[in-house]
Parts: sequence; C-alpha cells; structure tokens
Amino acid sequence: MTSSRRWRPIRAASIGDPERRITRLGPLDGADATTLSFLANPRYRSQLAGTAAGCVIVAPALAEEAARERAVIRCADPYLCFARLTQWWARQQRPAHTPGIHPSAVVDPSAEVHPEAHVGPLVVIEAGATVGAGAWLGPHVHLGAGAGVGEGTRLLSRVTLAERCRIGARGIVHAGVVIGADGFGFAPDQGRWEKIEQLGAVRIGDDVELGANTCIDRGALGDTVIEDGVKFDNLIQIAHNVRVGAHTAMAACAGVAGSSTIGAHCTFGGGAVVLGHLRIADRVNVSAFTVITRSIREPGHYSGVYPFDDNAAWEKNAATLRQLHGLRDRLRALERGAADKNTP
Repeated sequence: MTSSRRWRPIRAASIGDPERRITRLGPLDGADATTLSFLANPRYRSQLAGTAAGCVIVAPALAEEAARERAVIRCADPYLCFARLTQWWARQQRPAHTPGIHPSAVVDPSAEVHPEAHVGPLVVIEAGATVGAGAWLGPHVHLGAGAGVGEGTRLLSRVTLAERCRIGARGIVHAGVVIGADGFGFAPDQGRWEKIEQLGAVRIGDDVELGANTCIDRGALGDTVIEDGVKFDNLIQIAHNVRVGAHTAMAACAGVAGSSTIGAHCTFGGGAVVLGHLRIADRVNVSAFTVITRSIREPGHYSGVYPFDDNAAWEKNAATLRQLHGLRDRLRALERGAADKNTP
C-alpha cells in the first residue's frame, strides 16, 4: 500500500496589488483588510459585497466582480486552492521539526528510530518497532512491539499503535487514537462469555488521517486494513477484520461492524452505521445516521432513518415500507381506471 502523493497542479492568476499584506486566513464574514478568504459556491456571491477581506480566491466567472475593491486570486477550483493554501500556512505556523529523542522517552534497544524522526516526551517504543524518517511522535505516544510508523507520519499526543500494527507514510493521527485494540469477539458458554483472542493486526496505508479518539480494532485472524488516502473524523469505530477502500471518508461517530468491506471513494455522514459481514461497492455515499443492514452492490446515494420498535413489528413495517412505491403506483392506476369508467 505504498504510494507517493501526486497533486494535480492548480493554475491561478492574481489580480490587484502584489504588495498587499496578508496576515491571516479566514471566512468572508468577519474578515478585515489583512485577511485572505475564498468563495467557492456562487450562491454566496452576495457576501462579496459585505466582506472587508483584502484578498479573495474566486472562480474566473467572479474575478471581475471580486476585484473591484480588493486583490483576487483567480482559479478554476477555489475550494481546492484554499485547501492547499491552508496546508502551506500551517507548515509556516507549526513549530520546526526537531529530530531526536526526548530524554524522558523510553526506547527499546531493538527498536529502529530514524535519526530524522522526532520522539517527544514520555513516548514508549517497544521492541522491534520502527519509526521512519521525518516521523513525529507527540507526548505519551505508545508504539507496541513490532509496530511501524512510516516516513513523515505525525502521531499526536496519547496515540497508541499496538503491537504489530503499522501505518504508512505522511499520515496524521490525532490525539487519543487507539490502533490495534482487541476486536469484540466472545463465544457464549452456558451464560458466560469466553474470549476469542484477536491474533491479527491493523495495516494502514499512506496519506491517511484519523480523527481524535478514533478506534481501529485488530483482526481476529487476518488483519484489519485501511487503504491509502482514507480520512476519518473524530470518534470513528472500525471493528475487527474490516477493510476500508482507498480515499473513503467518514464523518464523526460513524461505525463499521466486524468483517465488513467498504469500497473506495465512499463517504459516510456522521453517525452512519454499517452492520457486520456486508460489502459496500465503490463510490457509495451514505447519509448521516443511516444504518446499512444489507450489502450495497451499486454506486449511489443511500439514506434511511427509521424509528425503533419491537423487532417483529419493525421487520413487518420495514417489509411493508419497501412496497409503498409499488402500492402507490397500483393505487394511482386504480384511480385512473375508476375515473375513466365515470367519464361520460
């Protein structure tokens, strides 16, 4: 799952005073003469008249209008241009990367830490773990035995990468993330639960970002896999043996139950849930708070919020709900037939 990030070039042109001083990035609302902002959706063009922003990134169709009172950066995709600008801006503001290992860190002699990596205070790196060039480990990060962190990946404070779990290059893992906790596996035994040891690991690709307090469980036998370019918001739960395809994104509090496979380039709204052992095709978009109870074979946008009930009643109502469209068409046909009969 190795890859190099290749950005599509953005063609942009500036209009206005090149000496104008910009000291901050911000929204059109509340901007001042030193603010650089953007307008991506033409529906909000009315905000141009009221903003005091010193420079605005806009599409070519709005460039002339925007340039009447301010400097303008004109490009075909203002939102993408602004995203790239925020990355550059963050790199300027972020404290300089200082290679080395903090005196309070505990590093096993068999671990391999690249000389260009940064290992912060109170980090623990266990036997056989590896840390790539330019990686950054914040305070209290814990790497288990045999864990691996790729080049340029940043693990913020209190991240746990458990034994044998690995993340690729250029990742961002926010505070409190746990990668490689045991999956939820228990066998019933006369009213008790017998633990099923989780013997797999977690494999995460390149360019992945994981939001704060997200949890990704290790596989029971095989590995849980997160492919390249996946983006998770805060508080995502990924159960054991799940596979999430490349460049899929999930908003906060989404969850995927065990052994499901999610395709590439999918999106999941906040609170969306996928039940276990299902398969989701590539390019599926799931609305917020939707519960996916069966496999999805075709790309598309799927939604559904249904009130809970006694399970037997819920299943009957759900079966009836699926037939409503057909019943409506039949009712309309009957009404048309009745009307025709009554027409002199």
